[in-house]
Amino acid sequence: MQHPELAVIDVKPGAAMESQSGLQLLRPRIYGAWIRPAGPKKAAAIVMHPASNFMGHYLVAPLAARGVACMGLNSRYAGNDTLLLMERVLQDLGAGVQFLRAQGYDKVVLVGNSGGAALAAFYQAQAEQLSITHMPDGDPAGLTPQDLPPVQGLALCAAHEGRSTLMRQWIDPSLTDEHDGLSVDPWLDMYDARNGPPYGHAFLERFRNAQQQRYERIDRWVAQRLQHLRAQAAPGSPRDEVFVVHRTHADPRFLDLSLDANDRAIGSVWGAGATGARAVNYAASQMGRVTSLTAWLSQWSPRSRAEGPANLARTTVPTLLCTYTADQSTFPSTRAAWLAAGGERIRNVDIAGGNHYLAGQPERVEEVSEVIADWILRL
Repeated sequence: MQHPELAVIDVKPGAAMESQSGLQLLRPRIYGAWIRPAGPKKAAAIVMHPASNFMGHYLVAPLAARGVACMGLNSRYAGNDTLLLMERVLQDLGAGVQFLRAQGYDKVVLVGNSGGAALAAFYQAQAEQLSITHMPDGDPAGLTPQDLPPVQGLALCAAHEGRSTLMRQWIDPSLTDEHDGLSVDPWLDMYDARNGPPYGHAFLERFRNAQQQRYERIDRWVAQRLQHLRAQAAPGSPRDEVFVVHRTHADPRFLDLSLDANDRAIGSVWGAGATGARAVNYAASQMGRVTSLTAWLSQWSPRSRAEGPANLARTTVPTLLCTYTADQSTFPSTRAAWLAAGGERIRNVDIAGGNHYLAGQPERVEEVSEVIADWILRL
């Protein structure tokens, strides 16, 4: 078995003070681990997530074993999305595509796994027709067509629709005080057994409406706070700051298997059963918990440009969707959104019984690797 090679790739500098590392600020680099098969250079793939470390991704070796060079690539924000700007991640992914092109691979495909799916669609949409001139906060984006060479296809698996969609669907509406993570309105608390599961129509309608209201309330505050900071005239005044978003792990589908039904178990990808899911909701390290104002706008806000299906609809390349049917965080409605966006260009393959990470499921890793490799090599 071949061992992965380390790829060290220089990327363009981002925002001032986006890293505590002076070296990373002055000479920003990203890192990947890749395996290139012996023989002709048929095709290459990149699997990347905006913030997760994918250098050890489960698809790298199996795809390489099937003739597809594969790189697990990290963005400059790997392990910490507090200051993450999706537009900068596009530049990082583009640098990875350029790296593989320089190695002699003319056919490059993006494998978008989990949160990497929306990233892959966002990348290709901008690579085909660059439309972003400014960041959501109004600063120049600095993107050029040369930063984003188009790829030949997108293979999406366990594909989330995007970070802004997750935040809208998972934020806990029962929180009553944004500064107190323990504050709760029991009338809106999905983890209060008096409300379910199963959840009635009246509760779900009340819950979703309150979710949307909290989501929009935070977004309005972010825009106002950013405007206030940047109105300060004194030299050296702040242009950004961080804040806490408590309780971002509340989706009734976690506990009520009759909603958007698939083969999943009760709980979430990060916590087993009702108790585990509730613990994740209150955890200090979970989705979007600490974010800057500008990172909120780029990642989590309804103003984010990185929503997956909307971007996929703007692309023209063939697309493969692998749906893991026991996934606790993507559902039949998720699959339907991707399929509607891809139209005739997209093909879906259900991986029966696959959980979100294919954890403890080596036979399903082999199955999805076979499906993806065969599809890539036939492009």
